[in-house]
Amino acid sequence: MAAAKKEAAEEGGKKKGKGKLLLIVGALVVLAAGGGGAFFMLKGKHPKSAEQAAAEAAKAKPALYLQLDPAFVVNFQDDTALRFLQVGVNVMSHDPEAINATKEADPEIRNALLMLFSAQDVKSLSDIKGKQKLQAAALAEVQRVLKEKIGKPGVDALYFTSFIMQ
Repeated sequence: MAAAKKEAAEEGGKKKGKGKLLLIVGALVVLAAGGGGAFFMLKGKHPKSAEQAAAEAAKAKPALYLQLDPAFVVNFQDDTALRFLQVGVNVMSHDPEAINATKEADPEIRNALLMLFSAQDVKSLSDIKGKQKLQAAALAEVQRVLKEKIGKPGVDALYFTSFIMQ
């Protein structure tokens, strides 16, 4: 009987030892899989191009705003009446040189925007999509003028600070 107890105790010890071994092996497999996954995820990132790095560096600079004063006032013909549009415009850039160039090119920028605003109709400006389309077109006009002056678009965004149709 003593021999039977001794054999049972040895088998129980082997089972406990196998359980610990399986637990350790399982933990190692999980850690290896996690480390391998992290390696491949981090390895998959490509280095940034010089152009991307320059764009991120420019955006790291603080935003500079310039209000184009006075507000733009134009009239445009509706089917039934004479209509007026008053638009306040601010431009934003991360480049002080572009802000200075915008100030210097103010007459050309104002002319381009006045022509753009006066070519609009009430129907196209009555919803948000029409206003956003006009905003994008106005930004493109400002960038076009600045590209002629300083060789780059310079302005990153254009905002309508007031928009009144009458």
